[in-house]
Amino acid sequence: MDASWAEGVTRVAVLTGAGISTDSGIPDYRGPDGVWTRNPKLANAFTYDRYMAGAATRAEFWRAYLGHAAWTAEPNAAHRALADLDQAGVAVRVLTQNVDGLHQKAGVSPRKVLELHGTMHEVACTRCRRRTPSEQTLARVAAGDDDPRCGDCGGILKLAVVMFGENLDAVTLGHARQIAANSGLMLAVGSSLQVEPVASLCAMAVEAGNRLVIVNRDPTPYDPLAVEVIREPIGASLPEICAALKEANASIRRPSNAA
Repeated sequence: MDASWAEGVTRVAVLTGAGISTDSGIPDYRGPDGVWTRNPKLANAFTYDRYMAGAATRAEFWRAYLGHAAWTAEPNAAHRALADLDQAGVAVRVLTQNVDGLHQKAGVSPRKVLELHGTMHEVACTRCRRRTPSEQTLARVAAGDDDPRCGDCGGILKLAVVMFGENLDAVTLGHARQIAANSGLMLAVGSSLQVEPVASLCAMAVEAGNRLVIVNRDPTPYDPLAVEVIREPIGASLPEICAALKEANASIRRPSNAA
């Protein structure tokens, strides 16, 4: 791998999508064996208006998540490589579309991870906004409550994830835009880059004069803006990329008269 684009990089923004977690046993959404590829109708349950309008849709959503692989998944080599990069002293910020929490579980400091699409580890009331651990609601679903309601106000509960038709948190998105514009390198890993406004962070990085490297199995709309596009498996390529970034960063900090 020619990683000349790593030279001089001291700040790295890493935009991650579902593809980084497939090696942990979590299926992606749009791939050949993706959740919505196998069951296109299930996407309806992830649409906010339909979720709110129908108890049957909510029941389908909760059933889909009750046995979701992410609850027991462990970080894979790609997650660990990013954690190692962070712990090596490189200024890393992870901007993730994933809701699985595996970056934090791998060891990346939670304050350095922006969960752009929320988290599956909390449940939010759509009326009073109270948040509770997901385990509590999932236990109710497993016991037969197909449409769990808030214990405080009776409002409809949903996972604290951003559904289709919902806006991203404005503060979180604004922070992500600042990071994209001020990092010397944007790594886009395992994302189709088809979901906006998150995908446009790539263009924002390039417009600010930063480098873009895309690591993804399939072509993305932002490939023409990248200095390199890597199609190799993420679990193998990302550790190599992180090793190159660590070496480049170490050379910057190394005294000029060092042997």
